[in-house]
Amino acid sequence: MKTQNCIHISDLHGSRLRYESLFKLIRNELPAAVFIGGDILPGLNLDSDIPNDFILDYLGKELQSIQQTLKDRYPRIFIIPGNDDGYMILEKMKLLEKRKLWQEITCRKTLFGNYFVYGYPYIPPSPFLLKDWEKYDVSRYVDPGCTSPETGYYTRTIKPTDTRYSTIKNDLEKLADNVDLENSMFLFHSPPYQTTLDRAALDGKMIDHVPLDMHIGSIAIQRFISERQPKLTLHGHVHESTRLTGSWRDRSGKTHMFNAAHDGPELAVIRFDLTDLESAERVLI
Repeated sequence: MKTQNCIHISDLHGSRLRYESLFKLIRNELPAAVFIGGDILPGLNLDSDIPNDFILDYLGKELQSIQQTLKDRYPRIFIIPGNDDGYMILEKMKLLEKRKLWQEITCRKTLFGNYFVYGYPYIPPSPFLLKDWEKYDVSRYVDPGCTSPETGYYTRTIKPTDTRYSTIKNDLEKLADNVDLENSMFLFHSPPYQTTLDRAALDGKMIDHVPLDMHIGSIAIQRFISERQPKLTLHGHVHESTRLTGSWRDRSGKTHMFNAAHDGPELAVIRFDLTDLESAERVLI
């Protein structure tokens, strides 16, 4: 299986303009794989022509049309939800998986060519109240201005012990186990902490005279990458980071790290070749 022509996108937030750019790209460039890093659904301010059931009535129909046209040239599509998507999205994502339109890899792994692909959607505690895809990071510490997983709300039933004691750190240990990750890649929603990928626009902001941390990525993900050294990690979530740092990529030892989130109206696309990650490029379309 070819792994030279891959694209990574994230945080489309239901933008029809971005999705139409993606569909056109798939038809014209015939990528081997598309990696979608979460925050798929529209927000509250919807265009009137966007279907109510965004997954089934819009994405499903569009992807099926592309699949019928491209046939065996249809790409492998790997997808995870993001913190804005809500837990109930999984059921509909799995319906499209049954139709072989994409592969939903939330907290599981699959094979792509000679590479294992892992998916992990959770982010550390944020100021947002929806907590379906949030967990404590490495401890029960919560940054100033953020709300804990125990005080937010969920669209599903969840045990209080899970909200109190579950962490991203423990999840990653279970997900990756003790296997060698040299030929593995991870599709994360959160970026790793204190990198060029997780810089938020919090300059000069304070709560109760405490300055806010301008880096909002995951410490657990940062440590995991540093210690386990997968080949590639893909990220999203922090839209403005590339604009603020001037870089959509970073490096931790042998691991290449890319962030496809973007705070403009365009679709940010990262093109990469798994056999030559140095040549990866980011374009806005």
